Amino acid sequence: MTDEVRYTQDGHIARVTIDRPAVLNAVDVKTHTRLNEIWTEIEADPEVRVVVVTGAGERSFCVGADMSADAVDKTGLEYWAGLDPNGFGGLSLRTTLDVPVIAPVGGYTLGGGMELVLGCDIVVAADHTQFGLTEPRVGRIPLDGGVFQLVRRLPHTQAVGLLLTGRRTSAAELHRMGLVNEVVPAQHLDEAVDGWVADILACAPPHCAPSSRWSTVGPRCPRRTPASCAPRR
Repeated sequence: MTDEVRYTQDGHIARVTIDRPAVLNAVDVKTHTRLNEIWTEIEADPEVRVVVVTGAGERSFCVGADMSADAVDKTGLEYWAGLDPNGFGGLSLRTTLDVPVIAPVGGYTLGGGMELVLGCDIVVAADHTQFGLTEPRVGRIPLDGGVFQLVRRLPHTQAVGLLLTGRRTSAAELHRMGLVNEVVPAQHLDEAVDGWVADILACAPPHCAPSSRWSTVGPRCPRRTPASCAPRR
């Protein structure tokens, strides 16, 4: 059976790709489990200094949970009880990953896909990207990191406006809000991400992990002391 998450490492760079373009890179249970395994592998590898996480194809970064899979039949309480403490894709609420994560985003980035973005440190978006925590449109709440992360990273009125309406938002609008670092034409997305990767790797290794976690405690990091954030070599 084909692995629907590709994980490669080139020197200090780890690349994670959700490879399910036929369903717009929606995440099912198997994919979620594999993503958790990959983050654990990265945490144990001192050679990794930056991670790039993306989705295969040009139509979508990720559209969240695979609604054709088993989760669609769960009640709200069952869904709540089954939440992964690491968040969507094992990343959006993860507290143990100590390297910067960059998300090159293109196409539909909805529901859990946007929650994945909220778990990243740097977001580079193609200009045609559509973002949205669309769970309210299907009677759900974005509990896999969406509510917690969005109200922490955006001004209150902007965050609540997105959460209450489930509306889609352009890359340009989220760039103005401060959630996206850079917006580029789709054909220049890889080039822009390579620039961010090079800038991170040009810094001294101990800089990378603590900086991503100590800036407002970092998107994935609880309030830990500096002594618990030992830098990688």
